[in-house]
Formats: sequence, structure tokens, C-alpha cells
Amino acid sequence: MTAHPSPLPSLLSEARALLPEIVALRRTLHRRPEVGLQLPFTQSVVVAELERLGLQPHLGRSVSSVTAVVAGAHPGPTILLRGDMDGLPLHEDTGLAFASETGDTMHACGHDTHVAMLLGAARLLVARREQFAGNVLLMFQPGEEGWHGARYMLEEGLLGAAPSAVTSAFAIHISTRYATGTIHLRAGAIYAAADTIRLTVRGRGGHASTPHLALDPIPVAAEIVLALQSMVTRTVDVFDPAVVTIAHVMAGTRDNIIPETALIEGTIRTVSEATRAAVHAGVRRVVDGICAAHGASAELEIEPGYGVTVNDADFAALVRNVATDLLGADSVHALDAPVMGAEDFSYVLQRVPGAMCHLGARPPEVDEATAPQNHSNRVVFDEPAMAVGAALHAAVALRYLGGG
Repeated sequence: MTAHPSPLPSLLSEARALLPEIVALRRTLHRRPEVGLQLPFTQSVVVAELERLGLQPHLGRSVSSVTAVVAGAHPGPTILLRGDMDGLPLHEDTGLAFASETGDTMHACGHDTHVAMLLGAARLLVARREQFAGNVLLMFQPGEEGWHGARYMLEEGLLGAAPSAVTSAFAIHISTRYATGTIHLRAGAIYAAADTIRLTVRGRGGHASTPHLALDPIPVAAEIVLALQSMVTRTVDVFDPAVVTIAHVMAGTRDNIIPETALIEGTIRTVSEATRAAVHAGVRRVVDGICAAHGASAELEIEPGYGVTVNDADFAALVRNVATDLLGADSVHALDAPVMGAEDFSYVLQRVPGAMCHLGARPPEVDEATAPQNHSNRVVFDEPAMAVGAALHAAVALRYLGGG
């Protein structure tokens, strides 16, 4: 039997030929970043590009989301491809010629590249409709940065938006942690759950010269902060990790006034639901015990954030195989451990099997040890990586739908 060459290298070549258009789109979005769930400018750019491809955009009812379907030549399953659209409330200091023009807002997490890559993939897929059976649902989502945008889209019927129900999902996240054009993924947990701690320790105010006549909440708060670290290291399995970080402590107004309250805020990061529940219980136990020992009281809120983002093992293997065929084995790497950041693509992967991967985009002239990373006001992504991202989106969809 004659072996036929993989069509994927030609897909990558075509994506690289499209790179100037993908870059232009990305820079348009980079200049006008928007934060949160309402992104009217970004939405209008996406809609215009989809219509230029002959696709029918569908707009969200409560948020500035956009979806569109690329239908194959024959009926079949539906795969969802995600591109998040929102920026961050951050002043840009990159010095780029196309830097943000909107003051204290910046695309510091690369979501502008995600949108541009997915639009590039849409063009590749539209040109190959005769090659696959089924549908590709393009998901352009607002509010990934803590606003639960994916959850809103799911509540509006995202997974039933195509001619057939969504049966798998795929997303790419760009990163300067890795060399340009390399792919990094793992089966199982790839991102942590992230929950927020808000704690008010309540004592009794007084004069700094007579602390015995007051009930100082500051040493109580300090003891809680230290005890939380011991609680994690002594009660949590290192092979199912947790991170508790207290990042905001506030108390008092002057050096000679004992305040009535002390505020503590931080996050809990976990990579399994069992450890997530155990750490929540541990935080409450520590707070209650220390406050009781000092005669203080506490008002504790643990606000659930995004859940653990879990890659389906079979779908992660499909992505790994496609990326290897597309780029070569040397460009595809297994992550040893989850990233302790959080992703609201977790909402989608709780409903359908799928995967996320990381796409390296560190400029070659930048030192790996000092490269500004995602969420830095100085982060710069190497734009040629976007051709790889566009090609990988399209290649995964084609392989899943029998066209690759």
C-alpha cells in the first residue's frame, strides 16, 4: 500500500502565508484592548472578519460573545475552538509601535493573539470544507480574566449552538515561557482551580500604649497568615499540591492606634477537587482556632473561582499527535506538572472532553530567565508563533472530523 504524505505541513505553510493578515488583525486588537464582559470594539472586529469569510456570526445576549459555525461537506460531530478576547487593567510599557492606545488597559495575556489565530484558523477551515464531515464551532469569548465569560456563554446555550451538539473542545494559550512555535501540554489537570480568601479579623481598638486594654487584631492576623502556610505544608499531599498565598493585608491608620479590624485577602490554588475541599476546610479551621485562642472574631468568605482545567487523556493524545505531525517531535513537549494559574475554559471541559495546550512565543533575542511573562506590563509575544497557532487549531479540527 502506498503511503500518502501528511497534509499538515502544507497547512502550516498556508498559515505562514496568511501571517501578515493575522498580524494586522492582532495589532488592531492590541491597540484597542477592552476589559470584562462587554467588548464592543473587539466584537465588531471579529464579526467583520467572520462575515468576510462568508460565515454567519451569532452574538451573545448578555455578554459581547461571538460564535460562528464552519460546516463541513457532510453531517458529523461538532468540535469547539475557543479564542478569548479580553484584556487586563494594566498600563502598557512595551514600547511597541502598536502599543495600547487606551491608557490603563493592555492585552498582557495574549488574548489579542488568540482571537487573531482563531480567525486565521477559520480561513483555513473554510477553504477545506469539502475535506471534513461535521462542524467547527468558533467560540470568541469575553471575560476570561476573572469574569466567568465561558460560564455566561454556556448558560446561553453555547454547546447547542451548532447543527449538532458539541462533542469536543480545544483551546490554545500563548506564553513567553516557551520558545516560539513549540507546543506544551499534558493529560489531566493543566490549570489549577483558583478561589479567593477574604477575611476580616475583628478585635477591639485602643491606644498603642495600653494593648492590654484593647484586643489587637494585627498579631491575630499575622498568626493566621503564618499558620496557613504550615497548614498547607503539613496537611496537603505534595503530589496533589495546593498553594495558599496571602497577597493583601491591611490594618490601622496610625502608629499609635490599635485598630478594630485587620483585613486579609489571598488565593487558594489546587489541582483536584478533593484537595480543594480539604484546603477550604483547613483555612476555616485555622481561622476559627486562632481567633478563638485570642478571643477575637472573624468574618471569612471563600469565594469559588474557576475550577480545575482537566485535559481529557484521549483528546490530549490526539492534540499531541497532530502537533507532532504538524511541527515535528522536537517542537512538542509534555508538561511535568500543572500550571497553578486558572482558566475559565475549565467550564467547557467540565461539560465535554477536550484539551488546552500552551503555544510558545518568546522572542528569540530575549533571555529565557528574564523574559517578561503573561500579565506583565512589558510582555512581548513573538508574532510568527501565531501561524503555528492558527495551523494547529485547524489541524486538530480536521483530524477530529476526519479530514486530516
